Amino acid sequence: MAGPGSLCCASRGASALLATVLLYAALGDVVRSEQQIPLSVVKLWASAFGGEIKSIAAKYSGSQLLQKKYKEYEKDVAIEEIDGLQLVKKLAKNMEEMFHKKSEAVRRLVEAAEEAHLKHEFDADLQYEYFNAVLINERDKDGNFLELGKEFILAPNDHFNNLPVNISLSDVQVPTNMYNKDPAIVHSVLSESLTQIFLDMLHITIGSLKVSHKPISLLGIKWEPDENGVIAFDCRNRKWYIQAATSPKDVVILVDVSGSMKGLRLTIAKQTVSSILDTLGDDDFFNIITYNEELHYVEPCLNGTLVQADRTNKEHFREHLDKLFAKGIGMLDIALNEAFNVLSDFNHTGQGSICSQAIMLITDGAVDTYDTIFAKYNWPERKVRIFTYLIGREAAFADNLKWMACANKGFFTQISTLADVQENVMEYLHVLSRPKVIDQEHDVVWTEAYIDSTLPQAQKLADDQGLVLMTTVAMPVFSKQNETRSKGILLGVVGTDVPVKELLKTIPKYKLGIHGYAFAITNNGYILTHPELRPLYEEGKKRRKPNYSSVDLSEVEWEDRDDVLRNAMVNRKTGKFSMEVKKTVDKGKRVLVMTNDYYYTDIKGAPFSLGVALSRGHGKYFFRGNVTIEEGLHDLEHPDVSLADEWSYCNTDLHPEHRHLSQLEAIKLYLKGKEPLLQCDKELIQEVLFDAVVSAPIEAYWTSLALNKSENSDKGVEVAFLGTRTGLSRINLFVGAEQLTNQDFLKARDKENIFNADHFPLWYRRAAEQIPGSFVYSIPFSTGTVNKSNVVTASTSIQLLDERKSPVVAAVGIQMKLEFFQRKFWTASRQCASLDGKCSISCDDETVNCYLIDNNGFILVSEDYTQTGDFFGEVEGAVMNKLLTMGSFKRITLYDYQAMCRANKESSDSAHGLLDPYKAFLSAAKWIMTELVLFLVEFNLCSWWHSDMTAKAQKLKQTLEPCDTEYPAFVSERTIKETTGNIACEDCSKSFVIQQIPSSNLFMVVVDSSCLCESVAPITMAPIEIRYNESLKCERLKAQKIRRRPESCHGFHPEENARECGGASSLQAQVALLLLPLVSSLFSR
Repeated sequence: MAGPGSLCCASRGASALLATVLLYAALGDVVRSEQQIPLSVVKLWASAFGGEIKSIAAKYSGSQLLQKKYKEYEKDVAIEEIDGLQLVKKLAKNMEEMFHKKSEAVRRLVEAAEEAHLKHEFDADLQYEYFNAVLINERDKDGNFLELGKEFILAPNDHFNNLPVNISLSDVQVPTNMYNKDPAIVHSVLSESLTQIFLDMLHITIGSLKVSHKPISLLGIKWEPDENGVIAFDCRNRKWYIQAATSPKDVVILVDVSGSMKGLRLTIAKQTVSSILDTLGDDDFFNIITYNEELHYVEPCLNGTLVQADRTNKEHFREHLDKLFAKGIGMLDIALNEAFNVLSDFNHTGQGSICSQAIMLITDGAVDTYDTIFAKYNWPERKVRIFTYLIGREAAFADNLKWMACANKGFFTQISTLADVQENVMEYLHVLSRPKVIDQEHDVVWTEAYIDSTLPQAQKLADDQGLVLMTTVAMPVFSKQNETRSKGILLGVVGTDVPVKELLKTIPKYKLGIHGYAFAITNNGYILTHPELRPLYEEGKKRRKPNYSSVDLSEVEWEDRDDVLRNAMVNRKTGKFSMEVKKTVDKGKRVLVMTNDYYYTDIKGAPFSLGVALSRGHGKYFFRGNVTIEEGLHDLEHPDVSLADEWSYCNTDLHPEHRHLSQLEAIKLYLKGKEPLLQCDKELIQEVLFDAVVSAPIEAYWTSLALNKSENSDKGVEVAFLGTRTGLSRINLFVGAEQLTNQDFLKARDKENIFNADHFPLWYRRAAEQIPGSFVYSIPFSTGTVNKSNVVTASTSIQLLDERKSPVVAAVGIQMKLEFFQRKFWTASRQCASLDGKCSISCDDETVNCYLIDNNGFILVSEDYTQTGDFFGEVEGAVMNKLLTMGSFKRITLYDYQAMCRANKESSDSAHGLLDPYKAFLSAAKWIMTELVLFLVEFNLCSWWHSDMTAKAQKLKQTLEPCDTEYPAFVSERTIKETTGNIACEDCSKSFVIQQIPSSNLFMVVVDSSCLCESVAPITMAPIEIRYNESLKCERLKAQKIRRRPESCHGFHPEENARECGGASSLQAQVALLLLPLVSSLFSR
């Protein structure tokens, strides 16, 4: 029996043994956490997968066959370097000719309208029956046509995008706040004399009608009211009308906020200011000053200056209007002194309009006429006009305010209710138009690009075809009667729309190269057309961004930090500029870094400048092939051939009988000589024929693959496709159309993957930047927040010569099932080189995670299928961070100055409703009831009512608002083929291997999974809003970018009759002033 001592020794021995075991176990953990993943094995896997997947992509795309066919024609082609300067000049000339046709069409209508008015005699008893655009074809409860309605035949017309119209009769659209039988309306109906001219011009003015600008139409259309029964449209509020009617102006708005302005009066004053802001455009400058005993700039940051009346600035001031409140005593003299000084000082800076100047005074009374102030600053020239708006029903101070307006060539009006605001505000525009009318200068004006969908019919068309960006050319219509010359009577404005897509048709995309593009800007530097302009947000809902029409060139070509390109174009210069650019593709998730050469010149006859961007390398070269028409026609007959719908091979808009033709049909008819009236681009068609001949053998090749049942037995490859530099496409399906995994691919709705007016397909652009002979693989990104695609696209470029000066003549590719692609990867990753077949490591091991990522860091294959399409940095933040540190990948910082960010704003139910003229109009009846109350209690009742309407509990409302954002993109370093690394984490070391897949843009990444390394945060691609502090916000508001003011100015005329300046004496003039506010909106489909 063992004694106690023996037992003690045994215990110590057991403890020692246990400690040893635990030590070995711990050491084993450390060894496992620091074990190196064998690079040789990963390289084997990558080589096996790369060889397999390239073999599949090359076989089914037919890339080697197509490369061989183009090689056979090398001796028959001529390669030319594109002369960018000559190209941009030629394009500008083409646009100039088109703009000239549009403006001449408008001029003819203006002349006809003025002639009709000259022969017209005013008859106060005139009874004239016209067709009201709202009432046509409407019946009463007894089945009879409504008065001014009657039967009005409407039929779809392909000249007008198949909208139902009547091109034989005119109808009249009357704004809701005007009486249908007002004498001004009856005497305005002169359009019948213009209808025949309009019809004669249809063959000159290419296009169709966008019926949204017509208080008086040149053809019949049905107008539908909104859900409130209101026709909100009034042409006099449109930019094209205001720009054509008046000259650019500098305006100071003075708002009385003394105690007597409390309640409804202040509400009317705010609405008056808002309506004035609606009439200001991008060529105007303004500021708003409130006054009581003291002066208060609505935006204190802009003390003593004016700002451009772009949408962003106007909305900024509107937000401040909600904060106004009334108290104290009104000291108008200090306000007038300040306004005159601001206008004078700003004019001396050389900024602003340097044309018309005006002070808008909004008050409920003035105790003096302030002769001494006007004598000091404004008399005798009276270059600054005074417009006075008396708020409320009291007339005690009307004489003083009217005298101020009349003594300073302005206009006086009294506004008693919210319903009166808009009509009274509009009066000042006709006063400002007098000098232009007296000069008889029919200045042609062009608007910035905008989207219009006023009519429900046009809105439905927009839903079907996408909202249409357009610019409008407009011209004023004057009274030429000698007896009214000094009064300067404006009859109205005529205009025609030019859709931006019409401009794009004049641009030969095939000469701009794969990444090249054309763009145009206005005299203010705003984009007229640019492939990076994004006017809509929330894809699918087609919502317009608030500031989409005033996106500056510097916001899309943001790499030009000094605005060299922008300023040269604004100043209408001709020249060249070069810079490195970072162009995003694939919904902004990928980036292509390249050097662009920009060529620019002005477009004569319009306030626009045109630019062309050509990417260096293959983008600067063009080649000409040569085949016979017979050869080309034969191969164009193949059923798999299609052409870019948005490219202009032949002009099918000129003649009605051609409008139903597709571009391919038009080319065939043109080549066969069956349509001599067809106008086509001979050079482009010759190259289409060449591409058709060279690529024709691939159709038979694809067909043989499809017929071989033993090939593609699991139907992993679904589509093969081809595109050439001329917009020619061929598509072959290896499965039935109904079996396609991605039903949208290569369809019209898949905009990014087809030839568009402003870009080549995504798979073509990405392949062009890949090393020749290799394939670029990617997973299509969905439009939703979660990207879960079930297909992989592979494409490669075809070059004519084996050197960079050669253009990329075509690209081919395939689309395959993601499951098929991933299966090939897992099969390759199970291979090993050991003789006994026992691999030292496998992707099946729990100790490692295997990924396949592309050159932008997106996951194509992962053991966790839900990670497919995610950014690698979000899954393996520590590894991605190490790859960035080691230089295997690089981060590129990008900026989005057209972003929309979520913001929490305080809002009440009433604040903005009161600033909406039509909501205000519908609410006017309530307020009118208030004003019927005795004067002694009016103030208190209005104050109570106002507080009831506005003093509701403030609540936070989440909205989407324009903002600037910064976000990253990632690109692999091409020269680094493989990398191994260790990452020191808190309690372990994480090893990894990254190995490039041969002949691809892919990388295999094998990561030690036993070390989580949770201390390193994920790397995301989420955009971060750029927030500006108050000081910087102020600087941005004050910043005045270089702009070119309009060439014509009519701010003053010595013969102007200023006696008609408001009140009773102006009633007769109002009839003439309302004559003929019309526009013929012609635009191409």
